[in-house]
Amino acid sequence: MGLNPYLFIVGCPRSGTTLLRRMVDAHPEIAITRETHWIPELAGDVTPELLDALVAHRKFPKLEIERRELDALAADGPTYAELVAALFDRYGAARGKRLVGDKTPNYVRKIPLLHELFPSTRIVHLVRDGRDVALSAVGWDRKLDDLRERFPIWDDSPVATAALWWRWHVLLGRRDGRDLPVGLYHELRYESLVESPERECRDLCRFRDVEYDDGMVRFHEGRTRDEPGLSAKRAWLPVTAGLRQWREEMRAEDVEAFEAAAGDALEELGYDRAVPDPGEAARRQAAALTSAFPGSPLPAGW
Repeated sequence: MGLNPYLFIVGCPRSGTTLLRRMVDAHPEIAITRETHWIPELAGDVTPELLDALVAHRKFPKLEIERRELDALAADGPTYAELVAALFDRYGAARGKRLVGDKTPNYVRKIPLLHELFPSTRIVHLVRDGRDVALSAVGWDRKLDDLRERFPIWDDSPVATAALWWRWHVLLGRRDGRDLPVGLYHELRYESLVESPERECRDLCRFRDVEYDDGMVRFHEGRTRDEPGLSAKRAWLPVTAGLRQWREEMRAEDVEAFEAAAGDALEELGYDRAVPDPGEAARRQAAALTSAFPGSPLPAGW
């Protein structure tokens, strides 16, 4: 098999993976697809039924590959991994880039499968302080109904449930990533990325064995929009620190609820705790929610 998929950018949703995707995609040698989702979902023998399912998948059009091209790539009877690699090669060729990766945050839960399919692919795991992630998740209007449906405990305590959701993704990704052969897993902190973007991009390029290009930190040039009301993501802002600050924006009782549920993960990751000893009520609530949390595995799609 060739070089692709060269890497996967993963992490708990709402951790800043879109920012990282844009920075890496701005490298002259690397193209990053946008949230395929279908790679683990459809893994299996390459059959006409699989090709039909792939074309019908809501994310497949993002590759901008027509059915006739897909049929041609599948004509010689490739394995599923070979077909995916060919699709990624085609995506990169259309953009004049030889290396192609993918950004799908939820693949943080699929690292062993990705390694099985693509033994040389590299995993870039973006980690962000879970309290900032929770702030974003509880205001994620587009996904709120889905969160409530998949996590019946959500309305009991959105912040504590978001804490458990973040904890699961981050610790699972960290465990599975560290089980990979040396040189295939790179853990990157969102806070370091926004504080020192050039330094972190240089480190990332060393991990990927490519030369650093300053276009990575200039990814926004020519794309920034200033219409009122746009989010940082939609406005294509440059790397900007302080877009979300749990210390200023999160209520004290929510901080306590979060840390009662996921304080151990904060400590493992080296984030300072604001409430080292949550009160009895917060601990009881966290214990009840933890026992009701879907745990392993999370519901499909999360």
